[in-house]
Amino acid sequence: MATHPELGFYTLAGAPESPRELIGEIHDAEAMGLGAAFISERFNVKEAATLSGAAAAVSDEIRIITGATNHNTRHPIVTASYASTMHFLTSGRFTLGIGRGIAPLQDAYGMGRITTAQMEDFAGLMRRLWRGETIVDHDGPAGSWPVLRLDPDFDEEIPLGLVAFGPNSLELGGRAFDDVILHTFFTDATLQRCVRTVKAAAERAGRDPDSVRVWSCLATVGDHIAEPLRIKKRIGRLATYLQAYGDLLVATNGWDPAVLDAFRADPFVAGFRGALDGKATTEELEHVATLLPDEWLAPAATGTPEQCVGTIRRQLGLGADAVILHGATPTELRPIVDEYAH
Repeated sequence: MATHPELGFYTLAGAPESPRELIGEIHDAEAMGLGAAFISERFNVKEAATLSGAAAAVSDEIRIITGATNHNTRHPIVTASYASTMHFLTSGRFTLGIGRGIAPLQDAYGMGRITTAQMEDFAGLMRRLWRGETIVDHDGPAGSWPVLRLDPDFDEEIPLGLVAFGPNSLELGGRAFDDVILHTFFTDATLQRCVRTVKAAAERAGRDPDSVRVWSCLATVGDHIAEPLRIKKRIGRLATYLQAYGDLLVATNGWDPAVLDAFRADPFVAGFRGALDGKATTEELEHVATLLPDEWLAPAATGTPEQCVGTIRRQLGLGADAVILHGATPTELRPIVDEYAH
């Protein structure tokens, strides 16, 4: 059993030099007692199924959760088989987490935008397949298939996770998923509202609200990390989110959209190609910092290990069931986790 089942981290945070870094990170995280390793997916060296298998091979206790892959990038039988393989490989430690994805990227790749109805339909298909059902002539929001089948001897309960942002996703998480993963840089008020939305939706669906675990995703950037890296993890990360889906984040937190407009209109930001947290220099990020209000950067665990732990515990006090210590490796998290254990 993990010492801290309510704490998780993202392996290969940011832009790792090699996916092999996952191996040491999983070892370290499990030794520290962290309860869950989250795996995000990018179309470069972070393909989720491969990373999941690697994490399973070098761990014994930590939960492995995709946070997230998309349901429309693989045939449903391939995804269902990936999850069932991981389920048996890990003796039940795997959670298949999906998300809506980034619409402009999906448009560019010709994948089609993901809807709430599609994700709900997909979740139902997965649960039926893992129970050993043969599904004939399915025609629903997720797609149409003559036959879907894994193994008729299956009777497995494999957890499903959902990365949720807006109200429709949050409600879907409450009624149809087991883990709901929130976004980074949510204010206290937003966190509380999200938890209420998820739990209320679970109750309306006839589920035990306590059975749906809501994860706060908390940017964790302690002062023991070198300043250029701190700037990248806070300024760069928030700025990258604003590049990708700033309107949604600003609306969700009730922030001033005029600030976002000014951020986008800045000549440097407007002309920058690529993700700011991956490509911008320290000096460039220092300029970006002048465009971001302190209020927008405040939802993060910063300062001394003691101060970081205080912020983590506050997330739990606000209603989160668990906290992802986001954007940091286990090595970077060690002083904070050691303090948390006291």
